[in-house]
Amino acid sequence: MKLAPNFPNDIVMQQLLQLLHEEVGLPRHKTLHLETSINVDLDCKGADAKQLMDALEQGFAIDLADYDAYRYFDPYRYFQPAGYDVYFNQRAKDRSNKVPLTIGMLYKAMKDRHWDTQALENLGEYTI
Repeated sequence: MKLAPNFPNDIVMQQLLQLLHEEVGLPRHKTLHLETSINVDLDCKGADAKQLMDALEQGFAIDLADYDAYRYFDPYRYFQPAGYDVYFNQRAKDRSNKVPLTIGMLYKAMKDRHWDTQALENLGEYTI
């Protein structure tokens, strides 16, 4: 795995990269940036996305009260229990334009131990 110049190299980032490797898989030949999106660039979805966010919440004690999975993942791919009607939730809300969920956002949430959607989505040039 290649990391971009100035990529954080602290224990929090090491833990995040290990978690991403286990839950999503990291590309060997692609350079990772804080702006790398796990839902678009790394194609994380479905059960992998749910497991990743559950691991962040439980393993790292992150308060995800403000986290909305449907901002980042398709509802029919995020939760897929037996007998699930995929069309029911699709019609409930129009969320066709997904927001990129970046490594930088996850990193900041881990450091802050809190998910603040507005602040995380407005990180801009990542002054973390």
